Amino acid sequence: MKSIEIEFRPNRRKVLTAALTIGVASMLPGFALAASDGDPAALAFDGDTILLARGGLFVSDNGGRTWTAAETPGKVLSLATHRDRPGLVVAGLAEGGVSISEDGGASWRIFEARLPDGEITAVAIASRNPDMIYASLRGDGLWKSEDAGATWSLAMDRPWLDDAERDPLALASVELETGMGGIWIYAGTEVGLTRVPDCFCRWQDVQPGNAMDALVAGEAPPSEAPLPGGEPILSLASAPSAPEVMYAALPSGLWASQDGGVIWQKRASKAATAVAVHPRDETYIAALLGGILKISRDGGATWIETGEQ
Repeated sequence: MKSIEIEFRPNRRKVLTAALTIGVASMLPGFALAASDGDPAALAFDGDTILLARGGLFVSDNGGRTWTAAETPGKVLSLATHRDRPGLVVAGLAEGGVSISEDGGASWRIFEARLPDGEITAVAIASRNPDMIYASLRGDGLWKSEDAGATWSLAMDRPWLDDAERDPLALASVELETGMGGIWIYAGTEVGLTRVPDCFCRWQDVQPGNAMDALVAGEAPPSEAPLPGGEPILSLASAPSAPEVMYAALPSGLWASQDGGVIWQKRASKAATAVAVHPRDETYIAALLGGILKISRDGGATWIETGEQ
């Protein structure tokens, strides 16, 4: 099928109006950006800029103290950025398809008929290659694009957990030694965490060692301190500056791992729906906790509401 590329540029008047509207409200402590707790949410750092998709897409250049609104081609369910390409933003849409911005969300590219119909529950960009994009299609599987979204192919069926196929609700490309290429794709599902090496040979439990060890051993040894079982993992983040440092957002709270997801510790007890980590500082994280956007500069040991900075 012939590729049709559409350039989407938002109406400047609408953006400015929205910016003025939320600019005052966002100075209030715990400003929730005019969205209900039931709205899907996604967070990402684009350099020092924080992007929040919750009802709409909001951008903060000052650590969450004030916000401006940006229009998108549709309702955004998931976001991904890349440390080596400032301005690159990948958005997974509820209406289906992936949109890509190369200017921090000011304008968007839409590729017609590139993916099957269905909402995009999660997106990720390969940690070593910003042209490699992964997208989870609800009810379908994990898709990949090797040309920045122009064409797509099925990379992997959905993971099989607790006797059923599960949709990835969160994705993260994690640069850890695997024995098969050096990259893992982690997936958070409605019932737990899994991962696949970038050879896309098999979904595996998260365990010590590399992918080849896991294939040879067959049975995976139990983790010492895994994430709580049976809970949806709504968001995952791996720190580009220290990939073994990971964060996960669950209804039970915000969790952190220092060893690539083998051992986890709780960092916040309020229900977490989204998390992002700064590309150059693994201790600087943003998270939606109890419906409120909060910032931590010490890996989740302490938190401040964005309006209180």
